[in-house]
Amino acid sequence: MAEYRHIEHSFDPVFDERSRILVLGSFPSVLSRANAFFYGNPQNRFWRVIAACTGEVVPPNEGDPLVPGAPAATLAQSIEAKRALLIRHRIALWDVIESCDIKGSSDASIKNVVPARIERICDVAPIERVVVNGATAGRLYRRYLEARVGIEAEVLPSTSPANASWSLERLIARWSEVLGA
Repeated sequence: MAEYRHIEHSFDPVFDERSRILVLGSFPSVLSRANAFFYGNPQNRFWRVIAACTGEVVPPNEGDPLVPGAPAATLAQSIEAKRALLIRHRIALWDVIESCDIKGSSDASIKNVVPARIERICDVAPIERVVVNGATAGRLYRRYLEARVGIEAEVLPSTSPANASWSLERLIARWSEVLGA
């Protein structure tokens, strides 16, 4: 059984001065922390949902071929492809939590929250809409960041594999209502 550990968020948000939509998760999973980038668990449907909502090809994960017959993508190539997809579509991506005590990847275990320094994004990018990935991120956003950002978040169903009641098709349909081109 996993024990509580105090974990600091170890990688930067994705955004630029053209970002208009801010997508926030709660806190990186164990695999995301190991890969030093968002939604590192290949079972998480986040990148498939974002690609479908933006009309793009799903960015490769590390080890996936870049194109059929090509060498496998490196972790750096995978991260850069995902970052570029978000920037092209003016989407900023980060998490609500800067650090916390957590057991493994369990959102339900999160305690002793230090909220993200959201001004890093909001002082640079004219954010018009905030979207949160799942109910936990929504609850944490309302508690810690909403007053600082000044925008009510749209809570979308979690793309986590733990959210088995939502099929990929249902997730894409719901997320497309908010992010669709």
